[in-house]
Amino acid sequence: QVQLVESGGGLVQPGGSLRLSCAATGSMFSIDDMGWYRQAPGKERELVALISTGGSTNYADSVKGRFTISRDKARNTVYLQMSSLKPEDTAVYYCNADIPELRGGRWLRAEYWGQGTQVTVSS
Repeated sequence: QVQLVESGGGLVQPGGSLRLSCAATGSMFSIDDMGWYRQAPGKERELVALISTGGSTNYADSVKGRFTISRDKARNTVYLQMSSLKPEDTAVYYCNADIPELRGGRWLRAEYWGQGTQVTVSS
Protein backbone atom coordinates (compact mmCIF):
# COMPACT_ATOMS: atom_id res chain seq x y z
CA GLN A 1 0.00 0.00 0.00
CA VAL A 2 1.44 3.35 -1.06
CA GLN A 3 1.38 6.21 1.41
CA LEU A 4 2.44 9.84 1.08
CA VAL A 5 3.89 11.22 4.30
CA GLU A 6 4.20 15.00 4.56
CA SER A 7 6.23 17.13 6.93
CA GLY A 8 7.47 20.67 7.35
CA GLY A 9 4.37 22.76 7.94
CA GLY A 10 4.02 25.27 10.73
CA LEU A 11 3.63 28.89 11.73
CA VAL A 12 5.77 31.50 10.03
CA GLN A 13 5.77 35.29 9.88
CA PRO A 14 5.01 37.14 6.64
CA GLY A 15 8.11 37.24 4.48
CA GLY A 16 9.46 34.06 6.01
CA SER A 17 10.25 30.68 4.50
CA LEU A 18 9.25 27.06 4.96
CA ARG A 19 10.13 23.82 3.23
CA LEU A 20 7.58 21.04 2.88
CA SER A 21 8.58 17.45 2.22
CA CYS A 22 6.53 14.49 1.04
CA ALA A 23 7.88 10.96 0.91
CA ALA A 24 6.14 8.14 -0.92
CA THR A 25 6.44 4.85 0.96
CA GLY A 26 5.37 1.32 0.13
CA SER A 27 5.68 -0.86 -2.91
CA MET A 28 5.71 0.97 -6.24
CA PHE A 29 7.21 0.51 -9.67
CA SER A 30 7.76 4.20 -10.31
CA ILE A 31 6.20 7.61 -9.74
CA ASP A 32 4.96 9.85 -12.53
CA ASP A 33 3.92 13.45 -11.77
CA MET A 34 4.13 14.74 -8.22
CA GLY A 35 2.64 17.93 -6.92
CA TRP A 36 1.44 20.14 -4.13
CA TYR A 37 -2.09 21.46 -3.68
CA ARG A 38 -3.55 23.64 -0.97
CA GLN A 39 -6.93 24.35 0.54
CA ALA A 40 -7.73 27.42 2.57
CA PRO A 41 -10.80 27.59 4.85
CA GLY A 42 -13.95 28.05 2.82
CA LYS A 43 -12.14 27.64 -0.48
CA GLU A 44 -11.66 24.82 -2.95
CA ARG A 45 -8.45 22.86 -3.19
CA GLU A 46 -6.11 24.45 -5.73
CA LEU A 47 -2.95 23.46 -7.52
CA VAL A 48 0.23 25.05 -6.18
CA ALA A 49 2.98 23.32 -8.18
CA LEU A 50 3.61 20.22 -10.27
CA ILE A 51 6.79 18.43 -11.29
CA SER A 52 6.98 15.71 -13.91
CA THR A 53 9.16 12.66 -13.85
CA GLY A 54 11.45 14.48 -16.28
CA GLY A 55 11.72 17.51 -14.03
CA SER A 56 9.39 19.90 -15.85
CA THR A 57 7.58 22.22 -13.46
CA ASN A 58 4.35 24.17 -13.44
CA TYR A 59 3.26 26.76 -10.87
CA ALA A 60 0.13 28.63 -9.94
CA ASP A 61 0.46 32.30 -10.88
CA SER A 62 0.07 33.30 -7.23
CA VAL A 63 3.27 31.49 -6.20
CA LYS A 64 5.53 31.98 -9.23
CA GLY A 65 8.88 33.40 -8.23
CA ARG A 66 8.31 32.58 -4.54
CA PHE A 67 7.86 28.79 -4.42
CA THR A 68 10.10 26.10 -5.88
CA ILE A 69 9.13 22.46 -6.34
CA SER A 70 11.78 19.76 -6.63
CA ARG A 71 12.03 15.99 -6.29
CA ASP A 72 14.53 13.36 -5.28
CA LYS A 73 13.76 10.27 -7.33
CA ALA A 74 16.07 8.05 -5.32
CA ARG A 75 14.14 8.90 -2.15
CA ASN A 76 10.69 9.06 -3.81
CA THR A 77 10.37 12.49 -2.24
CA VAL A 78 9.01 15.82 -3.44
CA TYR A 79 9.78 19.16 -1.82
CA LEU A 80 8.18 22.58 -1.84
CA GLN A 81 10.45 25.45 -0.88
CA MET A 82 8.28 28.43 0.02
CA SER A 83 9.75 31.90 0.37
CA SER A 84 8.37 35.42 0.80
CA LEU A 85 5.32 33.89 2.39
CA LYS A 86 2.14 35.94 2.60
CA PRO A 87 -0.91 35.59 4.87
CA GLU A 88 -2.90 34.48 1.83
CA ASP A 89 -0.62 31.42 1.58
CA THR A 90 -2.21 30.12 4.77
CA ALA A 91 -3.81 26.76 4.00
CA VAL A 92 -3.55 23.03 4.43
CA TYR A 93 -1.02 21.80 1.89
CA TYR A 94 -1.48 18.37 0.32
CA CYS A 95 1.02 16.26 -1.54
CA ASN A 96 -0.16 14.39 -4.64
CA ALA A 97 1.43 11.64 -6.72
CA ASP A 98 0.43 9.72 -9.84
CA ILE A 99 1.70 6.16 -9.60
CA PRO A 100 1.36 3.50 -12.30
CA GLU A 101 -0.03 0.22 -10.98
CA LEU A 102 -0.51 -3.15 -12.60
CA ARG A 103 -4.10 -4.26 -11.99
CA GLY A 104 -5.70 -7.24 -13.69
CA GLY A 105 -2.90 -7.36 -16.24
CA ARG A 106 -3.32 -3.69 -17.19
CA TRP A 107 -1.25 -0.67 -16.25
CA LEU A 108 -3.40 2.02 -14.67
CA ARG A 109 -2.55 5.38 -13.13
CA ALA A 110 -3.46 5.61 -9.47
CA GLU A 111 -3.65 8.95 -7.68
CA TYR A 112 -2.51 9.24 -4.08
CA TRP A 113 -2.84 12.08 -1.58
CA GLY A 114 -1.02 12.90 1.62
CA GLN A 115 -2.80 13.66 4.86
CA GLY A 116 -2.14 17.39 4.63
CA THR A 117 0.08 19.74 6.59
CA GLN A 118 -0.97 23.11 7.96
CA VAL A 119 0.90 26.23 6.89
CA THR A 120 -0.02 29.42 8.73
CA VAL A 121 1.48 32.77 7.79
CA SER A 122 0.79 35.34 10.47
CA SER A 123 2.51 37.94 12.59
